[in-house]
Amino acid sequence: MAYLNIADYRRGAKRRLPRGIFEYVDRGSEDEIGLAAIRRSLDDLRFVPRVLRDVSELDLSADIFGNTLPCPLIIAPTAAAGLLWYDGEVALARAASQAGIPFCVATQSMTSIEDIRARAPGADLWFQLYVWRDREMVRTLLDRAAAAGVTTLVLTVDTPLAPKREYNTRNGFAIPIVPSIAAGFDVASHPRWAWRVLLRYLRESGMPTYAHYPAAFRTSIAREAIAENVKLSERVTWDDVAELRRQWRGRLVVKGALHVDDARQAVASGVDGIVVSSHGGRNLDSAVSPADVLPQIAEAVGHRLTVFADSGVRRGSDVVKLLALGAKAVLLGRSMLYGTAVAGTAGASGVLDILREEMCQSLAFLGQSSISHLPPDLIFGQSRSTPDDRQNP
Repeated sequence: MAYLNIADYRRGAKRRLPRGIFEYVDRGSEDEIGLAAIRRSLDDLRFVPRVLRDVSELDLSADIFGNTLPCPLIIAPTAAAGLLWYDGEVALARAASQAGIPFCVATQSMTSIEDIRARAPGADLWFQLYVWRDREMVRTLLDRAAAAGVTTLVLTVDTPLAPKREYNTRNGFAIPIVPSIAAGFDVASHPRWAWRVLLRYLRESGMPTYAHYPAAFRTSIAREAIAENVKLSERVTWDDVAELRRQWRGRLVVKGALHVDDARQAVASGVDGIVVSSHGGRNLDSAVSPADVLPQIAEAVGHRLTVFADSGVRRGSDVVKLLALGAKAVLLGRSMLYGTAVAGTAGASGVLDILREEMCQSLAFLGQSSISHLPPDLIFGQSRSTPDDRQNP
């Protein structure tokens, strides 16, 4: 079939993947109120286009941390990529490298940062950090990331414990994977995935593992054994951010801020950026949507650090909306996973091509030639101060 939009890639991923894995990627938490609200918050935004403007040359480039990206997109950290496609993280890194944008490697990636670097040598690799209970192991992991040439560390701060995803219990999918009749039937009914992904792992390297766990605690995704040392810490505070700022010599980004006071605290902690994110509706079900709070956060701190946004992007117009609300770049999660599940690097690149084309179309219809200079009144009902009007917090 022809893949003309992200919805097409989603349908393709649904056909190819076992139900348990697809729902793990696609769905939210609890009653999925947040998942619906994210989509609604973007759909309810309306553009105010300008006409009779010269849009013969459209510029999607953006300056992020002193580097010019060909478009303001970043591939977000996603732990499931290695289950969707054999070495899915490498596929994503190669797509990012081809597009000239960063790829953020997840702590729970099934391919190590060293292996991704070796097999996608031109990629601009960022690294997402979940803080484990054993802080010495965290420091060792940071050393590995630095040695692999990671430029930016992304600290995820909105996941103090595992969220409640009841559908995974019902469909038999969990990590660690628990063998069952239902799960066996699910895999057997998707032979292409079983052959190209699961059996290939078994033939070439064995059952996938969390590649960034220390060797003594590394286990396959089919075994119960997340040792206490590498469980998520419930005691992560701003003191830890300050400690990371002292340890990490590269750029530091805090991911998961939704309150303007947390954004101001990020400034005070010396971080370089924040991601206004509700974790794609996968954690706190009734959390506010990023689009609802992004203008306030961008106005408060956007002149002091770089503001990013994510969650719910399905169209290039969604990207333009988030940029118009104050983000400097947008992180892509599920949409990239859909493409990867369909065709690996080619599928991920196809998703990026669609989004870039739609971003260009949105700019042209809006009468804007540059995506980096979107006026604050582009969104109906939204009004933000210009940089000269803002006061330091």
